Amino acid sequence: MKDHTWPYRSETPHFSTVPFNSPSQKTQNRASNRVRIRHFQQSISPSSSTNSAHRDFSLLPNDVLTRIAANFSLPDLQTASLVCRSWSDGLRPLREAMLFVWWGKRLKHSRGGVKRDVDKALDSFLKGVARGSTLAMVDAGLIYWDIGKKEEGVDLYRRAAELGDPAGQCNLGISYLQAELPNLEEAVKWFRRASSAGYVRAQYQLALCLHRGSGTDQNLSEAAKWYLRAAKGGYARAMYNSSLCYSLGVGLLQSHRQARKWMKRAADHGHSKALFEHGLALFSEGEMMKAAVYLELATRAGESAAAHVKNVVFQQLSPSSRQRALDLADNWRALPSLR
Repeated sequence: MKDHTWPYRSETPHFSTVPFNSPSQKTQNRASNRVRIRHFQQSISPSSSTNSAHRDFSLLPNDVLTRIAANFSLPDLQTASLVCRSWSDGLRPLREAMLFVWWGKRLKHSRGGVKRDVDKALDSFLKGVARGSTLAMVDAGLIYWDIGKKEEGVDLYRRAAELGDPAGQCNLGISYLQAELPNLEEAVKWFRRASSAGYVRAQYQLALCLHRGSGTDQNLSEAAKWYLRAAKGGYARAMYNSSLCYSLGVGLLQSHRQARKWMKRAADHGHSKALFEHGLALFSEGEMMKAAVYLELATRAGESAAAHVKNVVFQQLSPSSRQRALDLADNWRALPSLR
């Protein structure tokens, strides 16, 4: 699939959910949630002069506890459940919701030998929604959107967003962009909230809005800042745009070294245009074998312009070198990237 360049006006933002098996995303979520648990405990723990009974965490109402922990992952819920018996009991519905989310993802994506069944997946996610999980809200919202029930999907995104779920906030922002009557200001508002929480897809969308001046004043330096944050978070499109910012001196101090670094990273993460442009750079430097591999990969990724340059490079290689380049391309695997 082709990757659009920056900022491509007709680019359709993608909805997202927390990847089920993404170690980097899980680590990011666990870290932020553990900080939230620690800060929450500190905020409700009064000074030593206060009556000791008021320091009993078990006095916290379950509905408040559920709202605070609505976007926790299972490991974070298990950690919070260790605080006291009352928390363990109060968080039981959310722990149960994680099982429904887990099963729903298996049904939706045909994992673990389970036959794909979107209806059953939606039913499983909705059971998680009923127990208050924002992760289930986002997943159910995605299915509703995909089957054409966009209002139901947006309602679930909004519920998750208002409970502080970054994926829900990002998807709600995208919903505002894609509405029949787009509300760009609302989209930017929700992108900012999710971006501040470290959600890289939202950071990229916010950067695009700032770059274009959509829903906010155009601010190239701030756009470049968010591109770079999303790039460091593993978003391939942001890596590509960060390279262009450095190359052109847009929002960042011009640096060809940094531009080259981020272009290669984008290429190694599978960005099709980056594969082509990095291949061109290698060709211009006389690195024919490496150029042949990247240009072959770009051609396979749908970059038609890469095919002509690749043929020129291949003509300069021996038959054995051409075969070696093709073998390397066959065995190449992109680094994991958030899409």
